[in-house]
Amino acid sequence: MTKLAYFECPTGISGDMCLGALVDLGVPVPYLQEQLRGLGINEEFDLQVNWIDRHSQQAVQVHVDLQTAPTPTLATATGEPAAPTHPHDHPSSEHHHHLPHRHLPEIEQLILSAQLPEQVETWSLDIFRNLAIAEGKVHGIEPSQVHFHEVGATDAIVDIVGTCLGLHWLGVDQIFCSALPTGGGTVKAAHGYLPVPVPAVLQLWETRQVPVYHNGIDRELVTPTGAAIATTLAQAFGPPPPMTLQQIGRGAGTHDLPLPNVLRLWLGEPSPSPSPSSALPSLSPQETVIVLETQIDDLNPQAVGYTFEALLAAGALDVFTQAVGMKKSRPGILLTVICHPQTVSACETVLFTETSTLGIRRSQQQRTPLDRQFTTVNTSYGPVQMKLAYHQQSLVNVQPEYEDCARLAQTHGLPWRQIHQAALSAWYQQ
Repeated sequence: MTKLAYFECPTGISGDMCLGALVDLGVPVPYLQEQLRGLGINEEFDLQVNWIDRHSQQAVQVHVDLQTAPTPTLATATGEPAAPTHPHDHPSSEHHHHLPHRHLPEIEQLILSAQLPEQVETWSLDIFRNLAIAEGKVHGIEPSQVHFHEVGATDAIVDIVGTCLGLHWLGVDQIFCSALPTGGGTVKAAHGYLPVPVPAVLQLWETRQVPVYHNGIDRELVTPTGAAIATTLAQAFGPPPPMTLQQIGRGAGTHDLPLPNVLRLWLGEPSPSPSPSSALPSLSPQETVIVLETQIDDLNPQAVGYTFEALLAAGALDVFTQAVGMKKSRPGILLTVICHPQTVSACETVLFTETSTLGIRRSQQQRTPLDRQFTTVNTSYGPVQMKLAYHQQSLVNVQPEYEDCARLAQTHGLPWRQIHQAALSAWYQQ
């Protein structure tokens, strides 16, 4: 069964609050420490975990204790405060004004060399790359040219990779997030005072069209690291999806606020919508997908097939082409890619490197997937896996898996459709 995670952020989100909530859900601290050791920066930090009280609610506070002395100011490429001024103030976390400061390629190399679980590696790289894109847009430079004091700081690396490790350890398949509070006021940075939300956070929100609101607290509530985690991993923002709640993890910020300074991470499984008037009731909640499009009139057709395979390997949900007429009466193709937000960066990289496109359009859409389960039927030719699709707990579609049918057809020298029909007959006769 699909496992859902929902970030409820009444007082914002930061990397250390995410880590705290995950530890509260049972992610072992020794596991995090062991996996993070693979990054090769173990001598730069120590992970401190405490259970504290916030408005009579117990929550876990995780602090990345840096072993390097802080520098007095930030670099010019970030809008992070130069002193602990936001409500998640954890003296050496999220402000990222500590040495060493690394560029994006260095961060990518650390992650790629750490032998992390594949999903953790993908999530972590996507978060850093999306933050690089946001910082680059703010400062008018290419993402690869951004000098990351914010992302390059050790505590940010630990927060982001640690959060991805925790979600993977819990077996999370789909991630959702509440609307985010804007905060208010100003924070001090290298170039003086900046308005809250700081520019990088605002850029990330704009890119994902995040719903925001003001909760009456004029402080920095969402940090760039927290915003990057949420906008990269969350498939949708808003109320929680229909789910059966199994656990709640609470991650604490440092300051006491008018509201409990706690991020609550809900963990559960999809359930039918309780509302009979719901427009699209489904066992699976609506999810956000990104649609990438580009029109091409000068690409070798052989490259199209290779690009399809590369896109699917990069995490695309679907890839297809349509014939189009282009300028100067040239025949061309419209290449469309559907993917989750967290794989946009990887899919765009494939399009830019494997095709002749000069630009990619991006749009955000909602889709309602059916809940899917798998079972195996035995035919006279051999076993075939069947994909079952459910709508409101009712079976609405059954299909034999293509690869199983193809394998048996080749083994027995029979038409593929004969195996396909035999599998369907075996299913309906059982």
